[in-house]
Amino acid sequence: MFEQTSITNSLVDKVEDLLSKYKDLKEQNETLRQELVSVKGQNEAKDTQINNLQDEIRLRDMENEEIFDKIEEVLGK
Repeated sequence: MFEQTSITNSLVDKVEDLLSKYKDLKEQNETLRQELVSVKGQNEAKDTQINNLQDEIRLRDMENEEIFDKIEEVLGK
């Protein structure tokens, strides 16, 4: 009888440990999920910023081409 009680207590302890680890992992998972959402938002913002900068570069390249064309026209080339 004492042996069975000891086994039962041991099993209860192990189940409690498993439940505790499960709870910890669940909390870690939620934290990681929130971080992922935040990082995705930051990534989208950076993508938008990169696209805006690329548009600016294209616009400036076109402006530079126009300036060079005018310079060449003035120089008669």
